[in-house]
Amino acid sequence: MKLHSEWKKIVPAAALMLLAANLIISGAIGIQTVGKLFLSGSVVFFGMIIWFFRDPPRKICKAPDKVLSPADGDIVEIMKVTEKEYFHDERIQVSVFMSVFNVHINRIPVEGEIIYQNHINGRFLPAFIKRSSELNERCSTVIRTRSGQEILVRQIAGIVARRIRTFKKPGEKVTQSDELGFIRFGSRVDIFLPVTSSVKVEHHQKSIGGQTIIATL
Repeated sequence: MKLHSEWKKIVPAAALMLLAANLIISGAIGIQTVGKLFLSGSVVFFGMIIWFFRDPPRKICKAPDKVLSPADGDIVEIMKVTEKEYFHDERIQVSVFMSVFNVHINRIPVEGEIIYQNHINGRFLPAFIKRSSELNERCSTVIRTRSGQEILVRQIAGIVARRIRTFKKPGEKVTQSDELGFIRFGSRVDIFLPVTSSVKVEHHQKSIGGQTIIATL
């Protein structure tokens, strides 16, 4: 199983913490039933952490006039909103919620150039609620397509996710096969589209990053 490079920042520290905890418990109570149960639980938990950083092979379905899903997860919002950070006008918002069981790599939804990016510190409300888009810690990235249309992708931290990583920066040319970033341990990604876009997904639909078509421009 291939792991995303982000594992290097978490897995070694988690291994040391679990090892220390097991040594303390085994020293205090010996290798008895409780100690064995804690050890077994530690092994399972450590396996889940490693599995969280998995980077499965993914064939990206490039399509210039299509907006691809930026993440694996559930479609939790499809609605018209007034986007207040960058556009200051009406947009179609499509939101993908990633649970801790989803692949957490965020992907570029359209080919073009990054023209704006802003990381805002905020709260850590549950990522599946509407207010998280404007109140939580988040990073907004705007991509201008070759045809001149602009798409905003907003990475949002959740109640468990405390670290947003964004790999691409303003001025960079991007394609739909590029990684936008990574959010650790449960999160959400919002996409803000022109109101003329035709949405191709439904509420509660499962999306696959880089494959599911969110909309046509």
